[in-house]
Amino acid sequence: MTLRHGGSPTAGPRSVVARTQRGLESLYRVDTRLDVTDFLVDGRERGAAAPARSPREQLLIRQDDPDTLGVGLFLDRAAVDNLERNDPALDLGAHNFSDFCLVVEGVSHFVYFTLRAGANRPVSALELELQAEVDKFACCVLLSASRGGRAQRSSAEWSRGLYDDVTFAEDLDADERERYRTANAEARRYASALARQFIDPGRLDDMLPELRRFYRMPLGEKREHIARTAG
Repeated sequence: MTLRHGGSPTAGPRSVVARTQRGLESLYRVDTRLDVTDFLVDGRERGAAAPARSPREQLLIRQDDPDTLGVGLFLDRAAVDNLERNDPALDLGAHNFSDFCLVVEGVSHFVYFTLRAGANRPVSALELELQAEVDKFACCVLLSASRGGRAQRSSAEWSRGLYDDVTFAEDLDADERERYRTANAEARRYASALARQFIDPGRLDDMLPELRRFYRMPLGEKREHIARTAG
């Protein structure tokens, strides 16, 4: 499957968006061989695609022909600008947490989808959302630990911020709302299992192989694995 970018580059190679892609691909030991910044689209370009909804983060996919997909990623410019001013690698807190999660979610969708498309493997919207919810938790915990933070304490704080203190957009239809609720609930259970098995005992290095195995599972196996580990 050939992937064609849907926009023009809007960020440099050292931008927070590019660094987020490198971080996720390094974490999971994958390589899309793509630069997400080449696929970023602005509001005008997204509007031309006429999506049903216009959230602050959105992966746009178009089937150009049986062998080619057009892909674009919209990220709210204000969110990206805030992260460029307030680098989450230096300080992640109330002033940039929601914007960091937005960028991680968008880049997670891009990386996961393009890997699956490149391998001609199907991927569902729920699979994308669940993996993104897990990615946000993993990024917050590992980023905190890399700065010498106390991951055991922060993991509970990140979990509350990601999975408890959330509201869903009012313009979601019933199927979309159920998908987001399911992804949120499943990721919360998995995050709790990760905290119990790895983060609380101070075994972050051992958590990495677990996250990589989970990443490579299809959706059904992911949900079965969560059921086993969270039980």
